[in-house]
Amino acid sequence: MISNAGHVEGLAEGDKAPDFILPNALGNDVSLYVKLQSGVVIIKFYRGEWCPICNLDLREVQSKLSEIKSLGASVIAISPQNPDMALTAKEKNNLDFEVLSDANQKIIKAYNLQFDPGKDYHARRDLALLNGNGSKTLPVPATFIINTDQVIVTAHVEANYTERMGVSEILSVLKDLAD
Repeated sequence: MISNAGHVEGLAEGDKAPDFILPNALGNDVSLYVKLQSGVVIIKFYRGEWCPICNLDLREVQSKLSEIKSLGASVIAISPQNPDMALTAKEKNNLDFEVLSDANQKIIKAYNLQFDPGKDYHARRDLALLNGNGSKTLPVPATFIINTDQVIVTAHVEANYTERMGVSEILSVLKDLAD
C-alpha cells in the first residue's frame, strides 16, 4: 500500500490553503477560513476511525490540546468517512477538537492527498463500506499548519501511514509562529 501512495506529495509549505466547509461529528458545518479568524489551524488528515495508528495520532494531539490552544491554535481532523463515523472517532478517542467528514473527498483531493491503495489492499479491507461515498480511495495521512493569512507554514505528508508529524514538532512550529 505504501508504494501506491509514493507519488502523493500533497500541498506544500507556502501554498495557500484551500478553504472548505465540512460537517463535523454532529452534522454542523465548519469553515476553515472562519476558524482561521481565531488563530492558527492544524489540520490532521487521517484514514478513518478504523485505523489504529490514526487513533493513536489523534489521541496524542488530544493529550497536548491545552498546550496547543494556549499557543492560539486549534485542531481539525478530516477523514473520508461520514459524520457518524466522525462522531465514533471523537467519542472513542475522547477528542475535544473538530472531527470533520469529507465523504466526497473533495477537500482530500484539493490538498492533493487522495490515492488508491490497490487491489491487494482492497482484498483485505473494503473501503467502499468504510468511506462516506463508497469510494475505494484514501487520503495519505498528513498534517498542515496554516497561519491566519491562509498560508500553509508546515506540511507533513508521508506515504508511510505509520509516520506522522508528532505533537512535539507541532508545538515547536507553533512556538516559532508565536515569537
